[in-house]
Amino acid sequence: MPVSLPGLLATVGSMAMALALSGCKPAVPKAMAPKAVDVIVASAVMKDVVNFEDFTGALEAYKKIDITARVTGYLEKHNFVEGGPVKKGQVLFEIDPRPTKAELDKADAEVVQSQARANRLQGDLQRAQDLVRSRSISKEEYEKVIGDTEEAKAAVGVAAANRKTAQLHYDYTKVISPIDGRAGRSMLDEGNLVKADNTILTTVVTQDPVYAYFDVDERTLLALRRRTSEGNGSNSAGHVRVGMALADEGGFPHRGVIDFEDNAVDQSTGTQRLRGVFDNKSGLFAPGMFVRVRLQVGESRPAVHVPEQGVGADQGQKFVYVVNDKNEIEYRKIRTGSLEKGWRVVEDGLAAGDRIVVSGLQRVRPMMKVEPREEKIEPAKAARETPVSVR
Repeated sequence: MPVSLPGLLATVGSMAMALALSGCKPAVPKAMAPKAVDVIVASAVMKDVVNFEDFTGALEAYKKIDITARVTGYLEKHNFVEGGPVKKGQVLFEIDPRPTKAELDKADAEVVQSQARANRLQGDLQRAQDLVRSRSISKEEYEKVIGDTEEAKAAVGVAAANRKTAQLHYDYTKVISPIDGRAGRSMLDEGNLVKADNTILTTVVTQDPVYAYFDVDERTLLALRRRTSEGNGSNSAGHVRVGMALADEGGFPHRGVIDFEDNAVDQSTGTQRLRGVFDNKSGLFAPGMFVRVRLQVGESRPAVHVPEQGVGADQGQKFVYVVNDKNEIEYRKIRTGSLEKGWRVVEDGLAAGDRIVVSGLQRVRPMMKVEPREEKIEPAKAARETPVSVR
């Protein structure tokens, strides 16, 4: 079909326009720089710190006595409140006294009997002395009278000793407390047979003071001995101060001293047992309680401190985010030390004055641009500050 010239020109123009349009691309706007993240920072500070080690231990009574019967008999009654306080000399149990009272009466009679025989023989001796001078009796008869008299005197001593024994047995029917303390439960009900030196009736423990026993490793023991040796010329741990905390307490609010260390290191565990003594006038402590013990092993020294909330952990490795002079984030590995009142000691990896992120750690990454804002930080205290030993 024939095509007119004007139509052909229009078609060619349309195609050229389409080709021109297809070769042009719109300008892409440049990406906007991300806005800096607002973070709160705190400066690392230099403060004095004391090297210490923390251990677990258990409380024991200053004195613990098993109350045991010293005579055999049937238990009649007990005269104390189970679990309550008792006084030294207080009668705790009474054993049927009738058998021992009969033994005591018999011993009294034997003393009288032996004394009467000794008196009679003493009179015979005096008469024999007169008779031997007048040669009315032989020397052999006189010596026999002397021997009988000496035997009678010795029999008086035996009878008196037997009476003392009988008196002790009678007195032992009343079982008394040898110390002030707190009694346990009664181990035997009334009517049961009590065997001498075999039957434990109850236990009495003292309340004040209390002992805290704990085991220290050999490295800590050496550090402690060097410190005490430098301080007073002795290798003993005696009178070294120690802190203690109960299971529900933060920090180490109770203060005591080390008054005993074992005489050898246990080769199977590589530890040595120490003992701290603590006042218990409030009655808060009880034998058997689990405790945490803090032992000072070094002198005061300066160290870098940071708020604990600024310290992160990555597969056991401690780190902080440091804001550099360009307000960029740096990932910094650190070696931490002790925690005291919300401040974490940094042994390596930071210097005093370094700014670390303490709020918004989850929103920052290394090399990220931030807008730091430094505020007065009150270090957060956990319900129980986790002790970290200075290594």
